[in-house]
Amino acid sequence: MTTNTITFADLGLPQSILEAVNEMGFVTPSPIQQECIPHLLAGRDVLGMAQTGSGKTAAFSLPILAQINSSERYPQMLVMAPTRELAIQVADACEQFTKNMKGINVVTIYGGQRYDIQIRALKNGAQVVVGTPGRILDHIRRGTLNLSMLKAIVLDEADEMLRMGFIEDVETVMAELPEDHQTALFSATMPEPIRRITRRFMKDPQEVKIQATQRSAPDIAQSYWLVNGFRKNDALLRFLEVEDFDAAIIFTRTKTGTTDITELLERNGFRAAALNGDMTQQAREQTLDRLKSGRLDIVVATDVAARGIDIERISLVVNYDIPLDSESYVHRIGRTGRAGRSGRALLFVEPRERRLLRNIENLIKKPIDEVSVPNHEILMAKRREKFKAKIALQLEHHDLEMYRELLEELFTADQDHEELAAAMMMMLQEKKKLILPADPVIRAARGERGERGRRDRNENPRSAERGGREHRDNNGVNMDLYRIELGREDGVEVRHIVGAIANEGDINSRYIGHIKLHDKYSTIELPQGMPNHLVQHFAQKARVLSKPMQMSLLGPASAASNSNPYEDKGGRGRGDRNERRGGGRDDRRGDRGFKERGDRKGGFKEKRFNDKGRRD
Repeated sequence: MTTNTITFADLGLPQSILEAVNEMGFVTPSPIQQECIPHLLAGRDVLGMAQTGSGKTAAFSLPILAQINSSERYPQMLVMAPTRELAIQVADACEQFTKNMKGINVVTIYGGQRYDIQIRALKNGAQVVVGTPGRILDHIRRGTLNLSMLKAIVLDEADEMLRMGFIEDVETVMAELPEDHQTALFSATMPEPIRRITRRFMKDPQEVKIQATQRSAPDIAQSYWLVNGFRKNDALLRFLEVEDFDAAIIFTRTKTGTTDITELLERNGFRAAALNGDMTQQAREQTLDRLKSGRLDIVVATDVAARGIDIERISLVVNYDIPLDSESYVHRIGRTGRAGRSGRALLFVEPRERRLLRNIENLIKKPIDEVSVPNHEILMAKRREKFKAKIALQLEHHDLEMYRELLEELFTADQDHEELAAAMMMMLQEKKKLILPADPVIRAARGERGERGRRDRNENPRSAERGGREHRDNNGVNMDLYRIELGREDGVEVRHIVGAIANEGDINSRYIGHIKLHDKYSTIELPQGMPNHLVQHFAQKARVLSKPMQMSLLGPASAASNSNPYEDKGGRGRGDRNERRGGGRDDRRGDRGFKERGDRKGGFKEKRFNDKGRRD
């Protein structure tokens, strides 16, 4: 089979789903969709190995949704995902795929959302349930989720669930399922614990392995700017002015960022709109329709909100915030260069983010070229070119006669015509000045590209962090040390604490720092500046293994760790195998909940927890 000849209509999907897929603009299935859909339609178990962005959501959703009986109001399809973002994304996709199927109800359940909302939704009758392992298991134990009639289960990003400590919850849920059901498991890697699940719970699975093909398509020109000398907002405006593009997507990490940048662009004359997780599906579709039809030129989006965008007009992608995992970058730039067209991708890299840039280069197997911010001469030349084109277009207008008469009135014997024309040009230039002063001299950023390799080889960044006054771990975020009144004697393990903090507190596991277990208590590092209501929740309401967490602040992580008055003399010290380091490199959830505030010395920005940005 080749991707050039096979269409979704050739795969045996029902007409109602085909119509939904066609309305979304998809005609040709990806390799993993071509391989998986026939197997799943035939009722076989599938073991898929594929990277993020390969189209696996449609690969498992379309064939399983096609077999759901809409007249029966009980769970028939269960999808387990490692994060709430992925669960929401999969649920949104299922709703789009079934929009022409009457009576299909999709419910999403995850930690951090009130139980009563989820229980009410489940009681209303849901054929499709998408959720995170811990919350799914909670509902099973509460008796609010009955899987006795389940037809199919999907484990999405199983290796990520393993890394986050959820694999035992996954196995517990799997053991609760009826014997006669279909299983689809997808994972980028296949470590032994995942293999164990396949041997224990899957029946003769059909293995589908899709090699990563996103190695930077040759029609996508890529470059990066090392943030220095200009604010990112000012640099963004300059790049957008000089770039020739039909339509563009600008990626930010947070939904707050999408609205802030959209307002900036609108103030400067660009036709832009935000695209984030707070929008209804109808509003999202309307925004994409405007972009597709040319009534909109720029969309500012988060990774989750931009999933599934396939619009040929998009010729420029700007990574305003560098993604925290390399595969998200590949997925982002894949929004351009569609249908054989050329594309351009620009990446903003702050000095402290060079490691993330190296990770991207390693994945795409090629270096990304560095560029500078367009200087004042380039900007003036571009503005003058556009100004002349605007005047030339106006000269073709048929209603200029009255304006000629007005011009003759302005001409007097002692008025120089050229001076008058120059004055008019000055009035017409508005905010975008045609004559600009020279740019200030910008000093090279410390450790710039040419010096980068040598510095990285000879420096241990963690050693440098320990030498400072503040503990800056987990992607450069300042950390505080907290005490939890539960320890080994309570049967608590590191994975239990991670699950409680990440799901109930809605904190990205990337920002959960060191965890140490002692006999009667535990310590954990969390970002400084957490909102008061979240701290109080952990102190008064949050529970681990049905026991109150009773979290309390010890102080800044570095100071507290250097002289900890609560240190357990009988503990295992720094070599404790029950210690957990945060910041795993494969976490794909982004840094929801954090936004950048203010510049610090050296161009660094300090990240603070954003109380408003609950999910994206």
